[in-house]
Amino acid sequence: MKGNRYIRQTVLKDFGPEKQEMLCRAKVLVVGVGGLGIPVLQYLSAMGVGTLGMVEQDIIELSNLQRQVLYKEEDLGKQKIQIAYDTLKRLNSETNLRVHDTFLTRGNALDILGDYDLIIDASDNFATRYLINDACVILNKPFVSGAIHGFEGQVSVFNYKDGPTYRCLFPSVPEQGNIPDCNENGVLGVIPGIIGTFQALEAVKVITKTAEIMSGILLLYNGLDQSVRKIKFPTVKENKYRKDLELNYEPILCKLEELVSVHSLNELLNDKSPLSIIDVRSFAEFTQEAIEGARNVPLEEISVHFTNDPMEHPIYFICQTGIRSQRAIQLLKRIHPKTPMYSVIGGMDAWLQEVSATGNKS
Repeated sequence: MKGNRYIRQTVLKDFGPEKQEMLCRAKVLVVGVGGLGIPVLQYLSAMGVGTLGMVEQDIIELSNLQRQVLYKEEDLGKQKIQIAYDTLKRLNSETNLRVHDTFLTRGNALDILGDYDLIIDASDNFATRYLINDACVILNKPFVSGAIHGFEGQVSVFNYKDGPTYRCLFPSVPEQGNIPDCNENGVLGVIPGIIGTFQALEAVKVITKTAEIMSGILLLYNGLDQSVRKIKFPTVKENKYRKDLELNYEPILCKLEELVSVHSLNELLNDKSPLSIIDVRSFAEFTQEAIEGARNVPLEEISVHFTNDPMEHPIYFICQTGIRSQRAIQLLKRIHPKTPMYSVIGGMDAWLQEVSATGNKS
């Protein structure tokens, strides 16, 4: 540690040099470098956490700037994780920063999480939250969870020692109609900063074993009246034991007959069947790896792009994991109800693992 960098912490009566050293030896992974992940990363780096990993593959969009305050207008269109890396390196050159330029998936979760002491769930969707929970249970690692909605937010620590898991509080993924969507319902820009700071504090407490850990306690914050409530919840023993990850963490948004496997799609391509493949990922994702002949139309542009376009052949939508492709069907079925549309299960993750990797690619 250089000079007096952390002296304001080491002089604290209940902290001291010993706990500062615990921070310096810690390895923390932050999943998501958005509204929640940014304050977590900034504070943990500034406070002296030795190793910080980041999992993210999104690009910076204009609508991010009102709450993701690490990014600037000049960063629009750039990779979040690269800008975060550059900024954090300037904040604290002593921090060992690790970049995982990917989305967290069933295929990579155990490998990525396995090398860290503590996980921070700063994601914005239920699928990732349940994936993090299950991976942490398998690996026996604690994680700090945060979530936001409108003017409110919540924080808790899960899988800490004998404490409850995320599934002890929320047993299963809620039905799609009951899932709040930040894009549709909105969020006040300052709320992620508040909740992310709570997460950073809990992370420091877990690492240094300082004060009461919010294990088995759900903190509920309301920004409108600045109130904080705490709800206690118990451990459900069967949720503490898990051998494998689930096969799929995404909620089903379309009809079962509209779902198709990567093997079925590959067979259709080999047979030269008339069809169109629409890749609804971002341009940055599409340029990294895509199915030959696929056309890139990002999900946010899908409704406008296909409003007047005729649909001559069945359409096969693909994304990274199989969730955005289902959303595309939801949007376009209203405009083209008679056109056969299908969502590729598991998306490009499944294609790369089950088709490209086996050498059966068309």
